Amino acid sequence: MSKQFWISALAAIVLLAVPSVPVAQSLIIPNFWDSNERFVKPTLTLRPRIRFLTTTDFPPFNFIDRKKRLSGFHIDLAREICSELGVLAKCQIQALPWDELDKAVEAGDGEAVIAGLAVTAASREKYEFSRPYLQIPGRFVTRRGSEIVEPVYESLFRKTVGVVANSGHKAYFERSFASRTARVFQTRQMAFNALKNGEIDAVFTDAVSASFWLASSGAEDCCEFTGGPYISEEYFGRGLAIAVKRGDTELADAFNYALKAINDNGKFKELYLRYFPLGLY
Repeated sequence: MSKQFWISALAAIVLLAVPSVPVAQSLIIPNFWDSNERFVKPTLTLRPRIRFLTTTDFPPFNFIDRKKRLSGFHIDLAREICSELGVLAKCQIQALPWDELDKAVEAGDGEAVIAGLAVTAASREKYEFSRPYLQIPGRFVTRRGSEIVEPVYESLFRKTVGVVANSGHKAYFERSFASRTARVFQTRQMAFNALKNGEIDAVFTDAVSASFWLASSGAEDCCEFTGGPYISEEYFGRGLAIAVKRGDTELADAFNYALKAINDNGKFKELYLRYFPLGLY
């Protein structure tokens, strides 16, 4: 999906992100924290600065807006973390090309990466990670008024679902909905277009891409989420987390404290509704 599509969709969805929007009030706000768990607020006074590294090509998480400003969910989240830790004056946020992030951390040019870096066995060799603050589920998208309802598996009998080639969602669908019919598309946009035109009955993909397409003018208000959400670490990853240099457990623990506090005081909900007013869950 092109960057132009993402920016156009983002502009449309941000216009919807108003506190009085009725649909936003009934959304499920994801919560990945145990209410009984407690973290000790750290003291970071000896650190001269905390530099977050990110990219500009992962909207709505990090991108350059129409006023040429670094913006996005991750940017606002980093600021809230720094505010919660009482080190806002020490915080910096810098955007780099994706393939330069590792070298920047290794060279000491940044203390944290907040850019959707996957939590894998390989990445854990280089980084410590905060707890996940968001997981992106798989969702079905159907045309409005579709016969596909819960339980979705039963409703998909003799229906055709669009999936994207070589994607985790294709693999998940083939395993979990093995006896149902899938049609493979080379791009997500091709699948969405086929759904809008009535060539297929549903699309199964990630909720972020789906929510932005649903809010875009290109969707023409044809479709909606149905069923779900579907969470799978094996197929969709372990969720979004902040990476810090291997061994810097103090900073990772500090981020955990701040992330839970932001969750508990409602700041995370505000950010979530600002960037995902149609919801992911």
